[in-house]
Amino acid sequence: MSKDDVKKLRELTGAGVMDAKRALEETGGDLGKAEEIIKSKGLAKAAAKSEREIKAGLIKTYTHNNRVGVLLKLGCETDFVARSEPFQELAHNLAMQIAAMEPDGVQTLLDQTFIKDEDITIDDLIKQVIAKTGENIRIEAFYRLAL
Repeated sequence: MSKDDVKKLRELTGAGVMDAKRALEETGGDLGKAEEIIKSKGLAKAAAKSEREIKAGLIKTYTHNNRVGVLLKLGCETDFVARSEPFQELAHNLAMQIAAMEPDGVQTLLDQTFIKDEDITIDDLIKQVIAKTGENIRIEAFYRLAL
């Protein structure tokens, strides 16, 4: 296990240095298995945070070819996370998903397969960002308009 392995695992998962190092030690340096361990722990952390109060967030707008528009209200716990790159990227990806897949409600959206990675659902995507940011994140509302 090298520093480069730890760095690569951190880039893949958003995990802390010690979490990445422990996962690599536990798997004998197997990056794939270590990534799975980190993700499973991250999902457990996300479930534990699901009851925490949403006090911040953002309103994301997205238009596609001036024919489809999305207005998304995405909540988190603090302004610090709302301004973070992982949260901003999540908001953009969710807005694109809504524009492309026309979900009829939040639960339908959460159950959809992510258009950029068919191995995960939107719910999984949100849980990954929760694990990276350490805060509860929730889709509060969205609206989709199309011509």
